[in-house]
Amino acid sequence: MMDRQDIDQIALRLVSLVPPGLAQAHQDLRANFQDVLAQGLRRLDLVTREEFDVQTQVLARTRAKIDELEQRVAELEAAVAHRGTP
Repeated sequence: MMDRQDIDQIALRLVSLVPPGLAQAHQDLRANFQDVLAQGLRRLDLVTREEFDVQTQVLARTRAKIDELEQRVAELEAAVAHRGTP
């Protein structure tokens, strides 16, 4: 997720696009840009990289368990089929 420094850099880029005649407004615009960007990012319902990595690990363990259980079911089905043949 973007941190405060990233938001500050984007706000500075936006302020640099303001015409030089409005130099006195730069500080106000920068603060406003930072607030708008921060509010917009909060509304996006993003997760942190750490949360994403944890969920990736959980998914990998779950996938491995499913593979293991699928293999076990196939073995049991084969054993049942083998017993059923004369």
